[in-house]
This record gives sequence, C-alpha cells and structure tokens, in this order.
Amino acid sequence: MELPFNGAISKFYAETVPEPVRRAIAEGERKDILTEDFPYDRWMKKSEYEAALKALQLELVKLQADVKASGKRVVVVFEGRDAAGKGGAIKRFRGNLNPRVARLVALPKPSDREAGEWYFQRYVRQLPTAGELVLFDRSWYNRGVVEKVFGFCTDESRAAFFRQLPEFEDMLVDEGIHLFKIWLNVSRPEQLRRFLARERDPMKQWKLSSIDVEGLGRWDSYTDAIAETFFVSHRPRAPWTVIRADDKYRARLATILTVISALDYAHKDAAVACAPDPAITGGPDIWR
Repeated sequence: MELPFNGAISKFYAETVPEPVRRAIAEGERKDILTEDFPYDRWMKKSEYEAALKALQLELVKLQADVKASGKRVVVVFEGRDAAGKGGAIKRFRGNLNPRVARLVALPKPSDREAGEWYFQRYVRQLPTAGELVLFDRSWYNRGVVEKVFGFCTDESRAAFFRQLPEFEDMLVDEGIHLFKIWLNVSRPEQLRRFLARERDPMKQWKLSSIDVEGLGRWDSYTDAIAETFFVSHRPRAPWTVIRADDKYRARLATILTVISALDYAHKDAAVACAPDPAITGGPDIWR
C-alpha cells in the first residue's frame, strides 16, 4: 500500500523522533497510555464509556431544547495540537443534536478578501444568533499557535492579535454569549502513534495534511507558541479548560461535561451533568 507523503511519518518515527518516544510507542499496547505521568494506565473500558456517553448525550438534547427556547447563545472553541481528538470530541458532542441549532464552524484558509479584513472579522460572522450553539473546530487562536509556528503571520500581526484578543473575548461575554475554550492536550508519543495509525489506514489517510507532516519536527516550537498563547488568553472572564486527551474516551466525556455542568437548562440532571474528571481536567497548569 502506498503511504501518503511517501511514508514521511513512518520515516520520522524510524529515524528522527527522540528514542524515549519511539520506545514508548513500540512497547505500548493499543489502549495503553504511553506517558508515565498520565493518571490512568489504560483507556476507559468501552462499555463504561458508551453508557456514560449515552447519558451525557441525553443531557445535550435537553440543553439544545433549552438554548432554542430561551435564546441562549453558546460558543465552544475546540483547540489542541494536531491529532489531539478535536474531531472525535465534536462528533460525539453534536451527534444527536439538530445541526440548525448546534452549528459546526471549521473555516478553511482565508480567501484573498478575508486576508485583507480585520483578523477577527470572519469569525464574528460565524457567532451564534439567539437560540444557537456554535462549535468552532479551530478558531481565531490559529494566529496564536499554527500561524506562528509555520510563519504564516508576522510577529507584528501576532502581537496585534494578542493586544486585541482580551477585549474581543470580553465583548463576547459582555454580549451575553456563553464562551467555552477547550484545549485538548495530547502527549508526543500518543500524537505520533495516532499519525502512524492514520498513515496506514486508507479510511483515515484523508485526515493527514502537509501541515501534519511538517509539524512533526516542530514540537518545541508548538510548545513555545502554546505557552505564550495561554499566558495572554487564560483570564477569569474567558478561561481555558485543558483536558488531557491521551484517552479519547475520557476526553470526550470531559469535553461534554465541561459545557453542560456550567450551564443552567430545563430538566437538567445534576447527577449526570457533574464536573468533569479532575484527574484529566483543569487549567493551563496541567497542560505540560
């Protein structure tokens, strides 16, 4: 089978990645956690995950009905390194929801016109109206991290972004929008294991991009950019929720719980819509 990008991911694994990362991947079983400091040794049992997910998706349906009836406006920003599990978390979040109420925004590269606009302008156009929940699969935070790592923006434009960012998010909150910023954090061994799996699976190869391949050797650059972004943007009015996502099952549940535990809605079951697992959920202090 011909591998995408001429097998660049396998080559990176065999020749370039630090030895501890290579060894962790080689010795780990499929559902083993590859990092020693993760609070669990293995993924959550699938049967437990599916039962918990079913209960949480019922709560999401209740939330959707309440958002529509009450006119709430909700924004959930999903960010994280490549292969952190953003797509899978979003899929489970909105799997039983009406796409007219729970709308997904995954913007492509800016058009020539958008590139000439105020940076936040194309995101403003996607903000929810009354009775709508919008999920951003990546967001305005591209400028803080990806654009910095790959040189897609100047230092001056990134500095302007950081200056404007707090006021921009304060305006959203002042407007009554419920803003959730979720960072799914994946370890280096787990990220590379997921890339290798995608490279070898014809059904998932479409998920790989040149950015993924080029980013393999830029782990430290990503780390620096993420740290700078958290320093500027983690504030009491618009905090980040960091979820350690090496276990996709636990991370998906924590993502849903982050939102439903913080919102009031009709017929809420507080025993189900409880706080997310504190062992894997917190602020930027648990990111590293």
